[in-house]
Amino acid sequence: MSAVETVTQVSQTLTALNLRGGDQEQKTEPYPYANLLPHFSPEQYPPLTPFKHEDPGFRALKHADPLAFLKNATNVVELTPNLGTEVHGVNLAALDSEGRDQLALGVARRGLMVFRGQHEFIDRGPDSYLEWGRHFGRLHIHPTSGHPKDYPQVHLVYKDANSSYNFEREDSITSTVWHSDVSYELQPPGLTTFFLLSQPTTGGDTLFTSQISTLKKLSPSFVAFLRTLSAVHSGVEQAQFSRSGKRGGIVRREPVEHVHPVVRRHPVTGEEALYVNRQFTTRIVGLKREESETILKFLYDHIDKSADLQARVKWQPGTVVLWDNRVTAHSAIVDYGKSNERRHGARITPQAERPIPALEGLELPSL
Repeated sequence: MSAVETVTQVSQTLTALNLRGGDQEQKTEPYPYANLLPHFSPEQYPPLTPFKHEDPGFRALKHADPLAFLKNATNVVELTPNLGTEVHGVNLAALDSEGRDQLALGVARRGLMVFRGQHEFIDRGPDSYLEWGRHFGRLHIHPTSGHPKDYPQVHLVYKDANSSYNFEREDSITSTVWHSDVSYELQPPGLTTFFLLSQPTTGGDTLFTSQISTLKKLSPSFVAFLRTLSAVHSGVEQAQFSRSGKRGGIVRREPVEHVHPVVRRHPVTGEEALYVNRQFTTRIVGLKREESETILKFLYDHIDKSADLQARVKWQPGTVVLWDNRVTAHSAIVDYGKSNERRHGARITPQAERPIPALEGLELPSL
C-alpha cells in the first residue's frame, strides 16, 4: 500500500468516526412526514374547466338519521351556538360512503367540525387523502402553493425556523387575513379538510367565522341591497406574490378573476351567506370606486370585529378539521414565529358549484 493510499484511508476512517460521533451527539429522529414536505413542481397546468358538481349532502337528506355517523362518538360539543362542533370517538378513516355523505351535511349545517384523535386518517398518506377528497368533489390543484412530490392535489402550508412557504403579508400589523379558500375560481371549494402534521408547542391556532351569522347581523334593508350585488374575486395578487420569488416562486396556472354574488345560497341547506373576503375580493361590480371601497371596508370590518360569531380551533396532534368554504371564512394565526418551531399542514380541497345567488335571477357578468 502506498503512502498516499494509507493517508487517504486514515483520513476517510477519521472522517467516518467524526461523522458517527457527531451523529451520537446531535442525533435527531427523522421527520415522519418528510414525504409530505413542500415540493414546487415547475409543471404548468391549463385553465380549469367547468364541471357539474353533485353535493353528497343531498344524499344524506334522504337518510332516516343524518347524524348516524356520530353514533359511536364519545363526546360531541358545540363550540359556539351557531358555528362549530367538536367530536371525539369517531374515526374518519372508517367512515363508509353513507357516513361521508352525512358528514358533508353535518359540516354544511354547522359550518365547521373538529375531529380529535384522527392519527389513522393522517398517517394513511396522500393516496388516501385523494380518495377521501374525491368523494366530496373534483380536487383542486392550487396554482402557487407547495405540495407533496407527485401529489399536486394536496395543498400544503409550511413554516419553520428557516423558511416559510405561506402567503404572508410582512408589511401588516396583524397576521389575521380572513378569507374563503381560492374564492377567485369559477367553482370555489365546498367541504374542505385540513390537518397539521407538525405544530408549534403553543400558537398557530385557526380562527373561523360564520358568514351566515355575519349576514344575519345586518339590517334587512341592507341585506336586500347586498343581494342585488356581485363582486370580483381575483387570484392576481397571490400569483404576483409567488412571481416575486416568495412561497417557492412558482405559478403553475395563470391567475383568474371571476364574479360571484355578494350573498350566496347554500345548495343543500338553503342558508344565505355573505361571500366577500379581504384576501381575494377586489371590487363590487357596477359601483363607483369609492362606493365599492366603502361597502367592502364596512363588510370586512364587520367580519373582523364580530368575535361573537367566531370560533377558534386550538390544534392538538391528530386533529382533523372540516369546514364548508361556502358559508365560512377563516384565518391562520401566525403568532409562533419566535419559537422557531415547525407548522406543517395539509389541505384537501374539493371544488363545489359556482356560487348560487341568494337573489333569484341575479345575472353574474363575465370579465
